[in-house]
Amino acid sequence: MSEFSMGKQSTSLIFVFLISAAAALGGFLFGFDTSVINGAVVALGEHFKVGPIFIGMSVSLALMGAAVGALSSGVISDRYGRVKPMLISAVMFTASGIGSGLPFSVWDFIFWRFVGGVGIGLASAITPAYIAEISPAHLRGRFGSIQQLAIVTGIFVAMISNYVLVRVAGGSAGMDLWFGAETWRWMFWTEVPPALLYGFAALLIPESPRYLIGTGCEGEAESVLRKVLGKNIREKIEEIKISLRVDKGSTFSDLKGRFGFSPIIWVGLGLSVLQQFVGINVIFYYGSMLWRSVGFSEEHSLWITVITGIVNIATTLLAIAFIDCVGRKPLLLAGSAGMLFTLGLLACLFGYAPLDGAGNPVLSGSSATTALLAANLYVFCFGFSWGPVVWVLLGEMFNNRVRASALALGAGAQWIANFLVSASFPSMVAWGGLGKTYSIYAFFAAISFFFVLFCVRETRGKELEEME
Repeated sequence: MSEFSMGKQSTSLIFVFLISAAAALGGFLFGFDTSVINGAVVALGEHFKVGPIFIGMSVSLALMGAAVGALSSGVISDRYGRVKPMLISAVMFTASGIGSGLPFSVWDFIFWRFVGGVGIGLASAITPAYIAEISPAHLRGRFGSIQQLAIVTGIFVAMISNYVLVRVAGGSAGMDLWFGAETWRWMFWTEVPPALLYGFAALLIPESPRYLIGTGCEGEAESVLRKVLGKNIREKIEEIKISLRVDKGSTFSDLKGRFGFSPIIWVGLGLSVLQQFVGINVIFYYGSMLWRSVGFSEEHSLWITVITGIVNIATTLLAIAFIDCVGRKPLLLAGSAGMLFTLGLLACLFGYAPLDGAGNPVLSGSSATTALLAANLYVFCFGFSWGPVVWVLLGEMFNNRVRASALALGAGAQWIANFLVSASFPSMVAWGGLGKTYSIYAFFAAISFFFVLFCVRETRGKELEEME
């Protein structure tokens, strides 16, 4: 390859990386918004004087908003493209960040969390589709994993932001910080600057070439593809036109098959649901409350969540490094096996721990250390597998004609599953304790292994136009 060709290819990859990173800011806000509640959940319960049911609703109804946003994303993105929904998401993130810090009651707090959830749902479905459609096939896994890297970075920034704010305030999210506002309010207001940045970035990136071709804007699509691929533009445009069948739009009715949906749609739904039923977001939404319940202080509990966030980022970088050379399926299988082991260990530790006067398990000494290691190893196993790989697969496993609707359905199912897990966690712990709760998540980790083994096909290196 000539030096000129190598330079042109390098420029194309930098271009794809930059626009993928800009789009993935939605993933950053997705991670930040869903995790910022972690540090505020106890203070919110005390401020509004509500019990476990309302605490669960405060956390989880944002996820129902995310389901609404995700399920509507297919219609919105097919009609308006991939970029305009990103702008809508940015507006919703901004409004949610401001409103969540200024609630008059638990009900309007839940409303603003729901608004932010709709933005999360839109971003979660639009971003992987956009990145998949803009990326060259041989590097699509790595560029697609940028979304997950952005999500876990958002989770980490939310956790460290919560920790710093509590430390500055004097050790509690319920204490006043700046201008007489409690610390938990500032936790939500810190979302506003990145939300504004996301909106600005969405104004700068080009539309998806596959959407442009589908709407007859061939000239614009050719310009974008030339920057992405650098060669064989006409051939690629013809391939896309054939696969899109531009005379027919994509709706949920296109996803129907013999058993309600076509087999590939059921695989996407299975991946989406199992990603949540292994209980990963319990760590990110309730982590500080969980560690406080087993004997750690509020400040130390928040610090543990920061460590968890670092582990999450490190393992996502590992996935980015290996996803296009190892493949999607081996990573998922390894992650399922690791999660089964670590969740089983946590179930045993919590199930056999001595109880305090309130009936909570108390961990100390080697059992506390083992639990911390097991929890972070669990995050490690999820972080290099089911975290990034599911989003990559959802962005690439469907054909061009139905991708928007199929991804919307998959993302919607994921958020509904997320809601069920998050809303039920406080009640499940009250019913059966942490030991039984984690044993249920371990059961679904076992199911996820066999689901991948028998149902998931490898997509590494395939063009989007080759998908069934």
